[in-house]
Amino acid sequence: MQALLDRQETKHWRLGDVDFTRYFHYAFENENGLLAPILSIPEPFNEPFEFTFDTTSYPWTLNLKRAPDDVKAEIRWGKDMISFEEVSDPSSIVNYIIPKGSGEGVNRLTIADVNGGMRYLKDDESIAKWGKISYIWIDRRFEDAESLKASAQALLDKWKEPTISFTANAADLSVLPEYAHERRVLNGVTRIIVENKTYYGRIIEENIPDLSEEYNVDYKIANRLDDITTIQADIERKQQINDAYSQGATNINVIPYNENCDPNFPAIIEFPFPADMVYVNESKLRIRTSPFRTHVRATRAGGQYLRESIVEAKTTAAGGGVTTSAGGGQTTSAGGGVNTSSGVGDFQPGAFVLTEDPEGPNYDYHFHRLNTIHLQHRHTLTLQPHTHTVSNHTHQVPNHTHDFSVTIPALNIPAHTHPMEYGIYEYDKLPTKLVVKIDGVEVPFNMLDGEIDLTKYLRKEGGKVTRDWHTVEVIPNDLARIDLVLINRFFCQSHVGQQL
Repeated sequence: MQALLDRQETKHWRLGDVDFTRYFHYAFENENGLLAPILSIPEPFNEPFEFTFDTTSYPWTLNLKRAPDDVKAEIRWGKDMISFEEVSDPSSIVNYIIPKGSGEGVNRLTIADVNGGMRYLKDDESIAKWGKISYIWIDRRFEDAESLKASAQALLDKWKEPTISFTANAADLSVLPEYAHERRVLNGVTRIIVENKTYYGRIIEENIPDLSEEYNVDYKIANRLDDITTIQADIERKQQINDAYSQGATNINVIPYNENCDPNFPAIIEFPFPADMVYVNESKLRIRTSPFRTHVRATRAGGQYLRESIVEAKTTAAGGGVTTSAGGGQTTSAGGGVNTSSGVGDFQPGAFVLTEDPEGPNYDYHFHRLNTIHLQHRHTLTLQPHTHTVSNHTHQVPNHTHDFSVTIPALNIPAHTHPMEYGIYEYDKLPTKLVVKIDGVEVPFNMLDGEIDLTKYLRKEGGKVTRDWHTVEVIPNDLARIDLVLINRFFCQSHVGQQL
């Protein structure tokens, strides 16, 4: 209430006593003045209330008081009642109420989330007495389920019994000193006794037709908790607001993603659900996997120096073996001939000849010095035509190794570039698995292409998707191109931002 009174352009009113501490959500838009919003504040209350005023000082004081339930006055037939008329209207009974607030279609606000999943309120005693009488109550002003439920409960308490109103003409005896204690007050509980029937109601209106006869008063008494001012303000407010009120709209947000990925660089989409998003209807992710894609074949390369190195190795044969010839045979020489050799062989001039068999015991081994001219001689050999016979035979090759070494000379490769060949080229294989994480938690997915309903995996508090940033992460186990399409469907109201 203080927040509303603070919006006065001229401070005519200040806030006085408030007997209630309640935490309801209120939203006001397109209001013509502050009266209707102020009078609507206690509407969700399920107990009697009354506004009181003090205009003896300025700024004037506005109080919201708890209306007492004790009987303040009495009107009795035969004592002060002049005439009496009772009007009972059972057509206004409602004992099964389905409240709905702001929004449209599936996004209409209901009380299911704060009423154990049930979208209705009912009064079993009234149903047993009058039968089930249901009513869909829609008030687009409400954007909070708790406030909507409280207001619906207050209405059910009022409507579960027939509307009974009384019109009574009675003498106001309180003008006499001895009856001053029976002064009747507006909104006070009054007992009405007519013959053998007793009624209780609140005086909601009084009228003195002739001020010269101030004791002659017409009273209107009803069994409703709210007063006629609040009812009238509510009617006026609905007429002015309901058509102009901002109800919001269903939105579809599409976020595409196309990128090359690998196990170290996954596909990541970060997206928000803003605070003024009323409902998240649906969130779906479409995944498509294709080969890793590049656009060039060659890249720049740096220089390099390779030092000289020697590689040594040993190659071992598989093993020895025996090779057998195909068979024996005869080889015939070209013919006979005479070969003559001459010379002194390998002896050098002044050679020494060893005497190998000394004669007699008186001589040891000794040398004789000879002039090589005495060693000149000739040999003559005559060869007749002949043949060589080769019999069957084998060659035995033992196990063995061959040793070798290779010297690689030093090589200096200067910095250089390779010419680029532009185009679109794809990796020749796909990953075998994708890991999908929603808000950091892995979710079931065993395909390379498909769709996931993210609605049940998004981070929640109290059964509602949190209004903050969320993430989708797709991790392939090999090089791949990941194509994602994230589709969010939600209901949003425009309470923030600008008109640019």
